[in-house]
Amino acid sequence: MRIIQKPKVSEYPEYSKIYMDLLDNEKNILDQLWDNFVELKKLIYGLPEEKLMYRYAEGKWTIKEILVHNIDDERIFSCRAMRFARNDNTPLPGFEQDDYAKFSDANTRSLDSIFEEYEAVRKSTITLFKYLPQDSLLRRGAGIDDDGSIINERTVRAFVYHIAGHELRHLKIIKERYL
Repeated sequence: MRIIQKPKVSEYPEYSKIYMDLLDNEKNILDQLWDNFVELKKLIYGLPEEKLMYRYAEGKWTIKEILVHNIDDERIFSCRAMRFARNDNTPLPGFEQDDYAKFSDANTRSLDSIFEEYEAVRKSTITLFKYLPQDSLLRRGAGIDDDGSIINERTVRAFVYHIAGHELRHLKIIKERYL
């Protein structure tokens, strides 16, 4: 499996540190992506249906909504990584995660359908990063704020680490607040 070095602090925005700190620095990030998926799937399939629909506070997402949020986030961050890897320097707008969750219909879906999609996206992400040209991993791109200012600059390799750490953050939240 391809080795993608962990990004330096200067390669991602400050808010991503919470995700980076959750990663196993001794493990290949692409292996870690797959292992995260397997661990999450095993945990979730072991839960009763009522836990999947539980909200620990008003306005908080259900576990099904968290899963679909992870899928959405991974798709968006993988697309950004691909664009920057291909040297597209267009600053990209953010996304409103609460709107995505609200309109995902996650709670009407079967767990099997969610994990079918999750697995397809995960395999696609791993394949994308496995075959990106080595020199593309240090290319940079940025987001754009509502006022047009440049924000959240990061390298291509920082995206794969963000995806893995973001998932681990939600896994931790599920264990601490839902179980």
